[in-house]
Amino acid sequence: MKRRRFLFLLAASGIVSPPWEQHDASVAQAASGLASVTLAKRALGADVSITACHAQRSRAEAAIVAAFDELETIEQAMSLYRPDSQLSRLNRDGRIDNPHPYLVEALSFAQDLSRITRGAFDLTVQPLWELRHRAKREQRRLTESELADARAKVGWERISVSAKRVAFGSSGMAATFNGIAQGLAADKAAAALRRSGIEHALIDAGELHPLGRNVAGKGSGDGWTAGIQHPRVEDAYVALARLAGGRCLATSGDYATTFSDDFLHHHIFDPRTGQSPTELASVSVVAPTAMAADALSTACMVLGVEQGAALLRQFERVDALWVRKDGRILKTEGFPLER
Repeated sequence: MKRRRFLFLLAASGIVSPPWEQHDASVAQAASGLASVTLAKRALGADVSITACHAQRSRAEAAIVAAFDELETIEQAMSLYRPDSQLSRLNRDGRIDNPHPYLVEALSFAQDLSRITRGAFDLTVQPLWELRHRAKREQRRLTESELADARAKVGWERISVSAKRVAFGSSGMAATFNGIAQGLAADKAAAALRRSGIEHALIDAGELHPLGRNVAGKGSGDGWTAGIQHPRVEDAYVALARLAGGRCLATSGDYATTFSDDFLHHHIFDPRTGQSPTELASVSVVAPTAMAADALSTACMVLGVEQGAALLRQFERVDALWVRKDGRILKTEGFPLER
């Protein structure tokens, strides 16, 4: 759905207007009597929207401001596109001292998942992305020696992580948080909303983190409904998921960034081969945190249906919906499809 453009003016509520000018925002009075405030702006390299519900509109607005402040903190730590971010400095210098706690948190989770998946999930695949991106820009095919050289720079086990320092174990390595940062951002934004007294909200930072119930509409439902993007049809859904009980949703797909028109080469890589996985078009995962859903959806894209299902059985309250490249849809028994 395309959002209308609004000008969000907080000054009228006695709040200092934040440093953005025009963005997607709306205010509605829900049937529950709560004010529902939605703000969308650019963050983390994508459009991020936050809906918060509260009896006091000004309280909801202030909470959203605090949530977007958390996104800014994460971007400054993990952005590939800010030259002064901690990640950019790590990739440039091979080490960073006094890393932000959020960076350490994401890396520690990623390292654990890399260990469990035996390297199917690996944040150090950035050299493979850079190679594919360069080859596409130059309109040429990769050579085997180029691919072998990039693969040699990939290896999660060669990152040392502590509260005092993060460092690569060999030269030429580089990391990307694109498979985990959006989920972490949604979780931190949700925590900021809770600290502000918000009980009912939905954060869409590329991955979804719901709070409470969907009281923003005509009724007072017991969950939020999310559409799962069709991997081959723009502005279409393959299914609707009912997000209740605090479970978050993330989707990884071969369509987000492609390096070939046939979707065989895309932004998700199998770190063990250097190639994109070939079985699936997308994977959607629900989990207790958006960070877990984000990382597990990426891992499941690499592992495929059978190995991915085995991975998910190691976690509580985690389910998945797979879309194969031939269009077939499979899901675990507990995936919360909207009926």
